[in-house]
Amino acid sequence: MHPVFQSSRRDFTFGPWKLSAARTHIMKSAQAERLADELHMPSLPEMMFGDNVLRIQHDHGFGIEFNATDALKCVNNCQGMIKVACAAEWQESSEAEHSKEVVRPYDWTYTTDYKGTLLGDTATLKVVPTTEHINTEKLKAREQIMFFEEVLLFEDELHDHGVSSLSVKVRVMPSSFFVLLRFFLRVDGVLIRMNDTRLHHEADKTYMLREYTSRESKISNLKNVPPFLFTEPNEISQYLPIKETICEKLEFPEKLEPQPETSLETTSAKPK
Repeated sequence: MHPVFQSSRRDFTFGPWKLSAARTHIMKSAQAERLADELHMPSLPEMMFGDNVLRIQHDHGFGIEFNATDALKCVNNCQGMIKVACAAEWQESSEAEHSKEVVRPYDWTYTTDYKGTLLGDTATLKVVPTTEHINTEKLKAREQIMFFEEVLLFEDELHDHGVSSLSVKVRVMPSSFFVLLRFFLRVDGVLIRMNDTRLHHEADKTYMLREYTSRESKISNLKNVPPFLFTEPNEISQYLPIKETICEKLEFPEKLEPQPETSLETTSAKPK
C-alpha cells in the first residue's frame, strides 16, 4: 500500500517573486501509463507525483520550476553504458537471481541530471557559464527563515534493492532564497549516486546562481564508511567523489532593475 498524502499548496511572496509549492497524491495508474508511453519508458517510478511542483516566478513572467515529468525527460530511456555496468555488477553479486529484472531497455534507476525548467513566454532567464560559486558561508549565517517547503517529485524502491528519489527544498530568508534539488540513488551492494542542483538568489542581484554537482561511488569503495550512513544522503555525500560540477548564472532579462526591498507574505491552501 502506498502512503496517503494530503494535498496542499503554499504560496509566498518575496519582493517581485512568487514562490509556489504544490503537493498532492500519487499519479493514478492510467495517467502513469499514458505518461510512460509519451516518454518512451516501460514504466515510471512507483511513487510518481506528476502534479507536485515548486515554482519560482517573477512579476514579469520569467522564472524556474521543478517538476517530475521534465525531470524524467532527462532520464536515458535507451540502454546506456552506466546501466549495463550496474547490471553486470549485480549479476556477479549475491542478488544474481534478480539480474533479469535489471537488464531493461532504459535506465531503471531513473538517474536524471535535471536542473529545473525555465519559465516565460516573452522573456526567460539567460543561462551563462560562470566561475562564481554560491556563498555557502552566507547561507550558514543565522537568519530568520520566512518560508520553508519540501516537495517530493518521485521515488522508487528498485524492487526492494535500494532507492531512487528526486525531491526539492526551498527556504526563504529576508535577504535571499535558496533551493536544493536532489536526486539520490542507492543500489544495494552496487553504488550510491547523488546529483544536487543548488539555486541561490540574493534580493539585490539581477541573477541567480545555479550549481550542479554529481557525486558517485561504488559500495566496494565505501568499506570504511558505516553502512547506516548509506541511507542518509546528507551524511554520505562527503564520502562520494565529485564526478561533475557545473556553475551557471541565470541572468534576468535586460532592462530589468533589481528590487532590493522585499515584501514577505505567505499563504496556504488545501485543494478540494
